[in-house]
Amino acid sequence: MCLKKFLLVAAAAAMFSGCAMMPAGSAASAPSDVAAAAERLRVAMVDPTAAALGALVADDLSYGHSGGKVDTKASFISDLLDGKSDFVTIAITDQTIKVVDAHTAIVRHTFTADTNDSGKPGKVGLKILGVWQKQGGDWKLLARQAVRVAP
Repeated sequence: MCLKKFLLVAAAAAMFSGCAMMPAGSAASAPSDVAAAAERLRVAMVDPTAAALGALVADDLSYGHSGGKVDTKASFISDLLDGKSDFVTIAITDQTIKVVDAHTAIVRHTFTADTNDSGKPGKVGLKILGVWQKQGGDWKLLARQAVRVAP
């Protein structure tokens, strides 16, 4: 009877800690999978296609810019495709990834870019906080907030 009770308590503890819900091996590969998705998004922002961007961002995307504008999935993709937001180059440095659970990751990095927004050349230096969510087996950007880097 005591062994049965112990096993039930152990199983419940594993479920509540998330261990029982995470397939073997997924915890180890999650940070590299998130990093790969973030890199695909960086590339897609420089050379945008609706298909590539649509596959990398969540339907409920909340994409906050350093100037206060907040984009949805539709406006984020539209601005990239029509050149309102035009990245000539993007460099990502100092990236950290914290996988919170089997479906959520927090990504922080420094984002520097050469831009040509609506035909006007510029440079951008930002700190980015991104929240990625695993949806249907793929990591997608759910939320992003940028702040300007202090000069």
